[in-house]
Amino acid sequence: MHKEYLTVSNIVGPLVIVEKIADVKYNELVEIEDSRGHLRRGTVLEVSTDQAVVQVFEGTVGLDIDKSRVRFLGRSQQLPVSEEIIGRVFDGSGRPRDNGPQIIARKRLDINGSPINPDARDYPSEFIQTGISSIDGMNPLVRGQKLPIFSGSGLPHPRIAAQIARQARVLGKEEKFAVVFAAMGITFEEANFFIEDFRNTGALERAVLFLNLANEPAIERIATPRLALTCAEYLAFELDMHVLVILVDMTFYAEALREISAARKEIPGRRGYPGYLYTDLATMYERAGRIKGKKGSITMIPILTMPEDDKTHPIPDLTGYITEGQVILSRELHRKGIYPPIDVLPSLSRLKDKGIGAGKTREDHADVLNQLFACYARGKEARELALILGEAALSDLDRLYLKFADLFETEFVRQGEFEARTIEETIELGWKLMRQLPKKELKRIRPEYLEKYYSPAAAAGGEKANEA
Repeated sequence: MHKEYLTVSNIVGPLVIVEKIADVKYNELVEIEDSRGHLRRGTVLEVSTDQAVVQVFEGTVGLDIDKSRVRFLGRSQQLPVSEEIIGRVFDGSGRPRDNGPQIIARKRLDINGSPINPDARDYPSEFIQTGISSIDGMNPLVRGQKLPIFSGSGLPHPRIAAQIARQARVLGKEEKFAVVFAAMGITFEEANFFIEDFRNTGALERAVLFLNLANEPAIERIATPRLALTCAEYLAFELDMHVLVILVDMTFYAEALREISAARKEIPGRRGYPGYLYTDLATMYERAGRIKGKKGSITMIPILTMPEDDKTHPIPDLTGYITEGQVILSRELHRKGIYPPIDVLPSLSRLKDKGIGAGKTREDHADVLNQLFACYARGKEARELALILGEAALSDLDRLYLKFADLFETEFVRQGEFEARTIEETIELGWKLMRQLPKKELKRIRPEYLEKYYSPAAAAGGEKANEA
C-alpha cells in the first residue's frame, strides 16, 4: 500500500510542493487525488530531506492545498510494450488515442532509458532510401544515423515528415522495418492529418504514433519523445527490427522544458532555456544508433522549426553538435513553389560516405553527388552575378550554369508529395542535368564513370549490363 500525504504546502504553475515526506525518489510517479476524487498524475522533479517538488501532468487548475491527497507510487513512468504496439496511435502519455484496447504488456519499460554506450556502438553503414532525391542523392541517410531537419514556421515539414515515414525503406534484403512517429505540441488538424495520412496510405501497418496536442500539458511534451524512443528500443533491440524514429517538433519540446525550468525558478541560460538543454537533448538523441551483436537499429530524424529562421538559435545549434549533419529547408525555395524546399548547399550528412557506393547505392553515387553540389553552387553564384550585373554580362558558360541551377531546383529538388524515387532514378536524374554541361566541366567525376554514363546511350547500356 502506498503512503498517502495531505501535506501539500504550495502550488506554483504546474508544480505541487509536498512536505514531511519519507522514502521518495527522483523521477518517481505520483498520483494526486483532488477534492472531487479525480486522479491526476505527476512525477517527482526534486527531492530534499522532507520536501518533494511534483510536476503534475494534467496541470494544477482546481487543486486545493488543503484537500489534495498525494500518493508516491515507488516507480518511474513506464510504457507497456508488446508486438501488438505496431499499428497503434497513442497520446503523449502512452494512452491509446485510437479507441483501441490497452496494450497487454509483455514488458513494462522505464521511459528514461540510457544513451547507447559509445563502446557498444556499431558504425552506421547501410543506406536508407527515403524516396526524396534531395536527401537520397545529396545528403543520404544511413541506418543508425541521427539526421535532423531544420525548418521554419510555415514551411511544409509536417508533409515531409509524413512522406519520409511513408516511403522510407532499407534496400536489398527484406528486413523488418518500422516507423515510430512522435509529434509534440501540434494542433488537432495536424494530428488528424498524420493519422489520416498513415491510415489511408497503409503506412500505419508498420508504424506507432505518439501524438501530444498543443492544448495538452507541457509536461506531457517532455515524456512524448521518451515514450517513442522506449518503444523504438523495444522494437529494435528485442524484436530485431530496423526502426526509423521521427520527432516533430523539437522546438515545442525545448519550449516545454523552458516553461518547466522557469516554474522551478532555475537560473536560465541562453534565450531563457535551461543550462542543461544540451545534456537533455543528448540523453534522447544518443539513444539512436546500432549496437554490436544486435540485428536491429534505430535511425532518428528529429524535426525542429528554427525561431526566426535562425540556425544559431540554441535549439538548432545544440542539435547540430549532437547529431550527424542536418537537412535545411529554404523559405526562398518554398516561395518559388518548390516542394520539398530542401536547400542542399548548407545541408550536410556527415555519414553519407559510409552508406553509398557499389553494393549499397551505385558505384558513381559519390562522384555524382560532389559534381551536382559543385555545379549547383556555381549556378547560384551566376544567378547572383546576373542580379547585380544583368544576364547580358554573363559568359556563355555562366549562362549554362545558371540554367543548370534552375533545372536542378525545378527537376531534381522538386518532386511530388506522393512520388517515391528510387536511388537509381535519382542518380539518373543527376546525370540528365549534368549532360546540359560540357563533358570537360565535369571534373569531379572519374573518367571511367564519365565514359559509362555521360552519353544517354552509354548510360542505358550500363544499366542493362547492371541488370544482367
